[in-house]
Amino acid sequence: MLDQIHLLAAVTVLGVLEQAYFFLQVIYARRMFGISPPKTSGPPEFERIFRAQVNCSEYFPIFLALLWQAGLFFHQGLAAALGLLYLYARYCYFMGYRASSSERLAPIYFGTGVLWILVVASALGISHFFLSHYVGLNILQLLPA
Repeated sequence: MLDQIHLLAAVTVLGVLEQAYFFLQVIYARRMFGISPPKTSGPPEFERIFRAQVNCSEYFPIFLALLWQAGLFFHQGLAAALGLLYLYARYCYFMGYRASSSERLAPIYFGTGVLWILVVASALGISHFFLSHYVGLNILQLLPA
């Protein structure tokens, strides 16, 4: 069983570490700009770092759910590779947003595209499982060799 999920687990740990890095960046920015919690406003430089971290945190559960669904029901290797691409896109998004709000756009579009591919892989994998398990229809056998 573990050989069927080890890549997904590794990408999950990398994602958690990336989230921790983003959290630490907010802590450092709070210290640098003298902004104590619970305040969330301050100089634009702080607000961009704060918003980048919050945005990444908001999407993280969606990413994890899609990563694991695509990996379990479609293909672990493909899901893990897409997961790495997504994490890289999120890193670029964070660094771009930190520099300028306009520099976040290309990475967010790329990351969103990766999420949509994970959605499609998940939907195909789950559909195939339901059709083969409950209806007895194996779509893969219907495809020409």
